[in-house]
Amino acid sequence: MHKIWMVVDPRRSLFLAMVGVVAVAALIHFVVLSSPRYCDHLGFCATSPTFVPGQPVVR
Repeated sequence: MHKIWMVVDPRRSLFLAMVGVVAVAALIHFVVLSSPRYCDHLGFCATSPTFVPGQPVVR
């Protein structure tokens, strides 16, 4: 069983796994942050400012 390490380099495979996990996490974060619920936090989908300086606040 120890001969498997002659074929597979664990450092390279774990590095590729780490890169894959980070890529999937980044993709999920961009999808979630661009959803209508969270998109205004980063200003991606802000079409017009919701507050104009000097405008009275409606309560």
